[in-house]
Amino acid sequence: MIVQQECWRNIPLLHIYHEETQNNAPIVLFLHGFESAKEHNLHYAYQLVHDGCRVILPDAHLHGERDEQLDQVEISLRFWETVLTSIEEVGILQEELQKRGYLSNQKIGIAGTSMGGITTLGCLTTYPWIDAAVILMGTPGYVELAKAQMAQVEQKGFQIPLNAEERKDMLDTLSRFDATNQMEKLSGKSLFFWHGEKDPVVPFAPTAQFIKTFEEKYGDQTIEFVREKSAGHAVSRKGMLAATKWLANSLA
Repeated sequence: MIVQQECWRNIPLLHIYHEETQNNAPIVLFLHGFESAKEHNLHYAYQLVHDGCRVILPDAHLHGERDEQLDQVEISLRFWETVLTSIEEVGILQEELQKRGYLSNQKIGIAGTSMGGITTLGCLTTYPWIDAAVILMGTPGYVELAKAQMAQVEQKGFQIPLNAEERKDMLDTLSRFDATNQMEKLSGKSLFFWHGEKDPVVPFAPTAQFIKTFEEKYGDQTIEFVREKSAGHAVSRKGMLAATKWLANSLA
């Protein structure tokens, strides 16, 4: 297995594949979580490459090699800036895959944990070329989550540096990527969700409600939902193996 440290259009990434991987192999873009970095998801890449995929692990804006030495409050206040930048950069990475000869007519999937799962759901509202997606501890309700985050920050005594108009502009921007308002863009896609019912960071209930509503509208033929009753904000080994096997099979 080959792990190459590369930089595509100023995006640092790990490019992982097997010596025998063909240029027409299925491709997975795997997005890491908040305050994490690309190398922390190598175990996902190992499983996916073992099952015949080519995997790209980028560092998100302000993370990994792109770290700007922000404290936790500063980087928390730029959470959505990071998410929106990552959505844009997924499009850049898809263009680079084509230019570099790795992407022609084969399937391409996107996956992510926590912030990466949230970003994945935003990508599904933006890019029709995504064939399959894995959302681990992610939530589609951008506006709902942003409001909850702001309330939480203020309850801790911190002042959010946005006036009323700026808040409205931010929420209006997030609504463009909020899958709860545009479920039709996800219909027909192969989707896998994993979420711990005791998650204290990204609440379980909104994700479960979204999936219930989605299945009522579009059926459950293209969606797999794995919920673990005792799990918090950490994907279990069982969940990791189920997600990677499902994604590799969906892209084969």
